[in-house]
Amino acid sequence: MSVQIKLIAGSILLTGMIGLAGCSSNNEAGNSESQATAPTETAVTASSEPEVSPSSTPAETAPETAPETAPAATSSPTETDKDSTSSNSQNSDKQLKELLELAKKGKVPGVKYAAHTGLIDEVEADWGKPDQQESAGKGIYATYTDRHVVFGFNKGSLIFDVRSSDSALQKLTLKQIEATLGKPDYTKVNGEDKIYTYQANDQYQLKFIIPSSTGTVDHISVFSEQDSFNNMAG
Repeated sequence: MSVQIKLIAGSILLTGMIGLAGCSSNNEAGNSESQATAPTETAVTASSEPEVSPSSTPAETAPETAPETAPAATSSPTETDKDSTSSNSQNSDKQLKELLELAKKGKVPGVKYAAHTGLIDEVEADWGKPDQQESAGKGIYATYTDRHVVFGFNKGSLIFDVRSSDSALQKLTLKQIEATLGKPDYTKVNGEDKIYTYQANDQYQLKFIIPSSTGTVDHISVFSEQDSFNNMAG
């Protein structure tokens, strides 16, 4: 009898211990599942708030795409034209004044031989024989093509006319000439050419030869009229 009681008591005790062990195991598993799922929730929470790149906001990208206001810094076509016209006027004014001063000495730009004092023999000794030489008007004319210069001289070899057709002169117009030198003292028509003569001083005349076909200077002439009547020229 006592043995059976002991067995029953032992069985009950064993069952209780097994039950306690099961509860403890379930609690540990629950805690383990709770701990395992916690990082996932944290990750979801963190990933559910996306970061916004500062460069993607319209307010910050707008200055980069805003156009520069370049037209405000440029001159209008009208202002540019005015500046160009003013510059050309100043250049021609200076050029014409220099021509008149040289004419008072019997010279044209870039040529050291003067009318009234120079001899064609001196020119030929320095420049060589002319490309062309022919009688015309009141004397003989020697043409140096590459130099764009023609000398008129009498039979005494004295130069009385120095002509230049340099390209820098061929941009001049009558309007520019008159704006600087005033109205010409004499005007003559020779075929299609008009000759505008200014009396530089008592000795020399400055002439501008302008073809009607171009309206700009073809050549200029610094002329010593008294030397064209040299006795040896007839």
